Amino acid sequence: MLIPMNHEHISQDPRLRTTDFAVKGSPRPDMGGMVAETCVEVSSSGEWVRTPALHVNGREIIAKGKWIKIALIHDEEWIEGELLCPEKCIKELKLRHRNGLHFDLFTFSQKLPATTPKYSYHVEWDSVAAVPITTFEAWWERLPQATRKNVRRSQKRGVEVKLRELDDDLIRDIVELTNDSPVRQGKRFVHYGKTFEQTKKDQSTHLERSDFICAYSGRELIGLLKIVYAGRLASILTFLPKASQQDRRPANALIAKAVEICQAKGVSHLIYGNYRYGNKRESSLVEFKLRNGFEEILVPRFYVPLTLWGTLCLNLKLHRGLIGLLPAPAIAMAGSLRAKCYQLWTRLSGRCSSMPEQPNRIRQMERSTPPAGSNESVESAEN
Repeated sequence: MLIPMNHEHISQDPRLRTTDFAVKGSPRPDMGGMVAETCVEVSSSGEWVRTPALHVNGREIIAKGKWIKIALIHDEEWIEGELLCPEKCIKELKLRHRNGLHFDLFTFSQKLPATTPKYSYHVEWDSVAAVPITTFEAWWERLPQATRKNVRRSQKRGVEVKLRELDDDLIRDIVELTNDSPVRQGKRFVHYGKTFEQTKKDQSTHLERSDFICAYSGRELIGLLKIVYAGRLASILTFLPKASQQDRRPANALIAKAVEICQAKGVSHLIYGNYRYGNKRESSLVEFKLRNGFEEILVPRFYVPLTLWGTLCLNLKLHRGLIGLLPAPAIAMAGSLRAKCYQLWTRLSGRCSSMPEQPNRIRQMERSTPPAGSNESVESAEN
């Protein structure tokens, strides 16, 4: 759940990958609320994409998927409150399907602390990584001794953690931070090589509800954590410790500061994307979350078929994608192979200075799904 970078979070939550669909008609009132067809900007693998959206009762519905068109709430993780009156939304989606729009499934979730299903629709469970916030001391006491040592170690090694406003100086620091390594989490880092303007656009989302927590070693930015607040929930949108400064433990210092700030603001849960993604059970990111006090909390996610094809795909579990269908050993093997390929690519790129770099494209550092990509931007599990 990024981010992740999200998106980043930017965890690459498959629910946040979108695809275009045809839009017809004009805004019109319906069912006691406004229903309008418009366009929104979303991120897909770090790139900004404009996609059609259906505005229903205060929520923007977009679609993702090629073979299965899944309708979902845009920025569901980053907005306050749950979907009200899902029956009205489902009715409108079925109506629009008959009028030319195409949706096979509709999905929406409850939010913490609501973990008991409220509706009778088909339910599956989102594995949410969250720290229940009571007091900083309570969180601290639950940590393994090694993690507490790492927080203290970061202080002894001169790491200063502080809140910053997003200004030109911070954006320039973030550009340098994202250019630290072209590979993260065993795959190509899509934000590597971005320009000042691209980075500024990436980081300007949800500004009115965000905090930028920065870890510095002297004047050098060695870690960034962006929190987005939604009511009493806080979600990590960007989490980017500097790989080359890992020995200073900026990741542990950033999490500790985030918990401290959340307590001061009266936040009930600090969320860091998903705890587990599909059948992917073990990873350095899961280990990092476990060692830093994040718990797995299962939250209901509902799926409503809108077509016969949607019903068939739901029964066959095709909506889960490959990561939800393949067995864990196969996912681990594919991840290991991918990491080795990128390690080879990195070595070859370093040796061949004449190798042209791929052109920058406008990308967004969130799930966007997750996060934003950012949710999976920790280079490795900190001890």
